[in-house]
Amino acid sequence: MNEEQRLILAIVSRVVGYPDDAFFDEKDDLLQTIQDEIQQEDVKDRLLEALEPLYKLSLQVLREAYVTTFDWTESTGLYLTAHELGDSRDRGAALILLQHIIADAGFELADGELADYMPALYELIAVAPDNVHLKAIQLRLSVATHRIAKNLPQDHPYKSTYKLIVSDVLGEPTAEDIQKLEQSREHTDMEDMPYPILYGMDGMAKTDNPNNPMSNMKMCQ
Repeated sequence: MNEEQRLILAIVSRVVGYPDDAFFDEKDDLLQTIQDEIQQEDVKDRLLEALEPLYKLSLQVLREAYVTTFDWTESTGLYLTAHELGDSRDRGAALILLQHIIADAGFELADGELADYMPALYELIAVAPDNVHLKAIQLRLSVATHRIAKNLPQDHPYKSTYKLIVSDVLGEPTAEDIQKLEQSREHTDMEDMPYPILYGMDGMAKTDNPNNPMSNMKMCQ
């Protein structure tokens, strides 16, 4: 991910979370940052066009759209492991491992925030130095974000933003990656995760104890 892609992801991470009271207060600064810092004119135009539908709505209407879409609808939810594991009890172990990756990168979760909340993960990979674990999260996010964008109605105010996250930042997932995600939701065993939660240079970091999920952790130094 290059620096301009990091900036785009940092910007959109601010607008795809729950619209708080500062949402419209931050609008001018965000738009000015786009104008000043995004050098590729076609990318700048796509980003401004993607954000425009969000800023056309009132805060109340935007909040209602957010809750209905992202809190009440499974296929467009904003929790990464829910896309990967559904309601499986294995999500608990997956969340613990994500917590360790986040802490190892030098960041803390906001109060009450789950480790797999996708807007926060967007921000994390936008600002944290690259390591093998964060690259793995980026891959996982690309597949889940693609699923969200695909399932949003064509006229939904958030659709263009999620499509842009995939096309201009995270990259389009392969058909194989998408298939792995769908299969993992049907067979929700930790061994059937679409991607290993923790990666080493060979793709997966493991110790000799396969029965202890916490012992499989190898944090990047």
